[in-house]
Amino acid sequence: MPRSRVAALLTALLTVLLPLSGCTVVMEGVPAAGAVEHRGPAGAVPAGLETFYSQPLTWQDCRPLIHDDQSKATFGNRAARCARLNVPLDYADPGGRAITIGLLRIPATGERKGSLVINPGGPGVSGMVSAASLAKDYSRTQLGVSYDLVGFDPRGIGVSEPEIRCLTDAEADAERLEPAEETVAEVEAENKDFAAKCAERSGGAEVLANMGTRDVVRDMDVLRSALGEEKLTYLGYSYGTRIGTAYAEAFTGNVRAMVLDGAVDPLEDPVQQAIGQAKGFDQALDAFLAQCRGCAVADEAELNKLIEDMEDKPLAVGSRKLSASDVVTGIAAALYDDQLWSVLQQALDSLVDDDGTMMLLLADLYIGRDQNGEYSNTQDALIAVRCVDEPRITDRAEVERVTAEVAEATKGSFIAGTEPPLAALDVCAFWPAPNTAEPRQPQVDGLPQVLVISTTGDPATPYQAGVGLAKALSARLLTYDAVQHTVFLQGEKCVDDVGIAYLLDLELPAEDLTCEG
Repeated sequence: MPRSRVAALLTALLTVLLPLSGCTVVMEGVPAAGAVEHRGPAGAVPAGLETFYSQPLTWQDCRPLIHDDQSKATFGNRAARCARLNVPLDYADPGGRAITIGLLRIPATGERKGSLVINPGGPGVSGMVSAASLAKDYSRTQLGVSYDLVGFDPRGIGVSEPEIRCLTDAEADAERLEPAEETVAEVEAENKDFAAKCAERSGGAEVLANMGTRDVVRDMDVLRSALGEEKLTYLGYSYGTRIGTAYAEAFTGNVRAMVLDGAVDPLEDPVQQAIGQAKGFDQALDAFLAQCRGCAVADEAELNKLIEDMEDKPLAVGSRKLSASDVVTGIAAALYDDQLWSVLQQALDSLVDDDGTMMLLLADLYIGRDQNGEYSNTQDALIAVRCVDEPRITDRAEVERVTAEVAEATKGSFIAGTEPPLAALDVCAFWPAPNTAEPRQPQVDGLPQVLVISTTGDPATPYQAGVGLAKALSARLLTYDAVQHTVFLQGEKCVDDVGIAYLLDLELPAEDLTCEG
């Protein structure tokens, strides 16, 4: 969750807690609603995809595309223009079904030199919302003077159609209240049912088979051409670094520049990632507790006891209930950035007094539940992408071995919980579509040098993952010494100066460097 999503989360919190006056950014040079631009094709065009690579884009007012609280808070920006990009559902059959990708653009404020395409990660997070959230600060930079900022909703996510959808709103509410103590058979039955619902409600196995990173990077190359860019200039946060890495391998010659912030190591498997995240969140929790003065929860042992007490008895919050898993989710959401730590302290202090209102709100906002009880498809999409992006485990002996490894490595972590995990087949073991990627060394011979940014106290994508990605791509590494998830274009001058100079003029420091938070 980059700072742009933290900003969206803060905006959503304020929308609920405080009355907001309307505030809209007005900028010069914004294309009129309905303006048609035909800038493609540009650069290399794969055979059979000429129609997609040369398509015009019709930029319109974004407000008709508002569909949830976050888009409501951001799409009203008058500078923003939105469009839809047509791409094949299956690139092996470009003459078959076409689907659409949602786009949002913040235009350059001066003489335009090109487009900066961004992805905020997740997977499952809206790039359109992230671009709109960054708009005000981005437009004040020299980068914003020269480059349009273009966010896209990856296939199946947000505005893009068809959408990935697995659970109804009522089912999602019920799942959050399910007791932790279940049998292996019960867990596997639920996982099998979830996978079947995803296929039924998302348009079938063919749709799910083409929702992974392999296909997102192909969409991004279509976008590059439609924008009129011979080479791609890209900013990826978190999982967006995986998209950047996959694009660099698939379209090495089409890369102009990349900033990859909050890295996913291409050589790590899901087990290593899960262990690294658990340790990363514990590190961030320790930092939060260390600076907490007068907090009702003084240490991790007290926090784990508080969560454990709620496992059998969820706390009533109005007409709803706050579960132990909601508490873990709410805490994790606030640990992404120290801007949210004061909110977390308030939520924990209230929870000790049997008031779970703030904690439930944090969990809702992170999961994507709005005030009307409607869910975005962020969590459904995260699972769907993961199940086609990563190798799955279907052998029970391997499941038992991996479960024991994770349990031992994360023992005591507030995210892991107090009960040992069950050695059950996960959702991906029942997924109706094959996986299309696996951890490996990316083949990127000829790739221009790119910039990887990694934060020492990053809870979600631990620092060493950035070190690993920089090594895999022979990239320049910028270390940021702080506790947060991602940093570029978020007001840290040392980091921003390096990244902006690189994206503008392809200038990188002569060696790796560190910025202090």
